[in-house]
Amino acid sequence: MDERPIGIFDSGFGGLTVARAMIDLLEFEHLVYVGDTGRYPYGPRPLDQVRGFSQEITRYLVTTHDVKMVVVACNTASAAGLNELQAEFDVPIVGVIEAGVRAAISATRNGHVGVIGTVGTIGSGAYQQQFEMEHSGVKLACGACPGFVEFVERGETETDQVHVLAERLLAPIQDAGVDTLLLGCTHYPFLARTIGDVMGRDVVLVSSAEETAFAVAAQLAATSMERSSMSGVARHRFLSSGDVAWFRQLGRQLLGPELESAEAIQWL
Repeated sequence: MDERPIGIFDSGFGGLTVARAMIDLLEFEHLVYVGDTGRYPYGPRPLDQVRGFSQEITRYLVTTHDVKMVVVACNTASAAGLNELQAEFDVPIVGVIEAGVRAAISATRNGHVGVIGTVGTIGSGAYQQQFEMEHSGVKLACGACPGFVEFVERGETETDQVHVLAERLLAPIQDAGVDTLLLGCTHYPFLARTIGDVMGRDVVLVSSAEETAFAVAAQLAATSMERSSMSGVARHRFLSSGDVAWFRQLGRQLLGPELESAEAIQWL
């Protein structure tokens, strides 16, 4: 059995939704989480720049922490360069887009699916391409939601301001008659209550976090890379490229007690 940790990274706090799902499902696996809060948000940045950040973080996880797998827990980073990362590095690399798309296809009843994400993710066309690859036949309504990530990063997930913003940004998605809404950014599940209130109870919200955790579990099993349950309690490390005290405080509120401490990381 493989005792090495699994690496996870995101532009900030959003990937903690994936980390939470992995901790719950893969209770014996060590995790190393990198929140690139010093350079967030990724959404408005050029995809080439995000691709460079992703390569830098992945290289760090592989060389410094000897991870056995990397989970790109960021939709913008997955859209920018998942294929390039998979080609460059020898360890398995899992993204969040494919898992979310398959979950949305399974959830829809009327064949009308909405996808919301950052400007970079929606503009990349990655979700549109993935739905086409699945030959699902669903009708897509895609919308960028600038500002959502910043509200989450400030811990303002249920304020009047974010509710007003959600009403404005989600109006075109509502008009499309979707019955399923895929949250195409790992930050967005933290806004699920607000988004659900705006969309209404008949619209199913789909997060890729749980589906990604299942994909990781399947990959570990297929390659015999699981950590043994007899090896002791799993260790989880959290690193931030920004304000570590802020990351620890807000991250603990969002993830739970597993985030006991955070470490600083600086890029060259």
